Amino acid sequence: MTAVLQVDGLTKHFAKDDTAVVALRDFSLDIAEGSFVTVLGRSGCGKSTMLNLLAGLAEPTTGTVRYRDHPLTGPHTEIGYLTQSDTLMPWRDVQRNVEMPLEISGIAAKERRARAAELIRRVGLAGFEKHYPRELSGGMRRRASLARMLAGTPSTLLMDEPFGALDAQLRTELQAELLRLWQGSGQTVVFVTHDIEEALLLGDRVVVLGRIGRIVLDRAIELPRPREIDELRVDPAFVGMHGELARALKGEAP
Repeated sequence: MTAVLQVDGLTKHFAKDDTAVVALRDFSLDIAEGSFVTVLGRSGCGKSTMLNLLAGLAEPTTGTVRYRDHPLTGPHTEIGYLTQSDTLMPWRDVQRNVEMPLEISGIAAKERRARAAELIRRVGLAGFEKHYPRELSGGMRRRASLARMLAGTPSTLLMDEPFGALDAQLRTELQAELLRLWQGSGQTVVFVTHDIEEALLLGDRVVVLGRIGRIVLDRAIELPRPREIDELRVDPAFVGMHGELARALKGEAP
């Protein structure tokens, strides 16, 4: 398959009190177009730094990021990024938040209202179009953020532990929603998580990161879709892979 993202020898230093702090070192990875890659790692291993570099929001100290075989030197309209934190505009209601990428692109008001309304329906927020972020639950804000990211019709989605702060039931619902929206879309997803079950439930491939971005395991997830977590937990293949990932993470414990 064609690599849509190509990362080669990526290193990122941050300055702190006149000292260079290494967040990522000599990281290389190719992401195939249309794939769903989960990146699994402990806190502090450089996962978020990696996504910021893939999104073009940060400049590497050394190394290169190429998108569709062209150097990535800044944010790209084909790359959507859903961060850990809530970035909805508090002064805009759900409808106008979701419309925002379309508005920036110069889409006519009538068309962007229709497209935003369809996305709001798809993520299960129909009836909440006129609600402001402060009037929504955490899960509803995540749904609105997902709809806003999709409104820009990105072909590549970067997601940084988007469901990590939610309760288990809501997280399961949004995982299923994400898979439903992704399957058949042709979009490429890079999904960062620290949860082994989430990595195995969602991905075609899992990349386990150790300290400062060292890849300690990179393997395909050969589990049939659709996947139900309750059924997976008793599947011998799932149990085996879960143990393999847990050992990889344990080996990187400080």
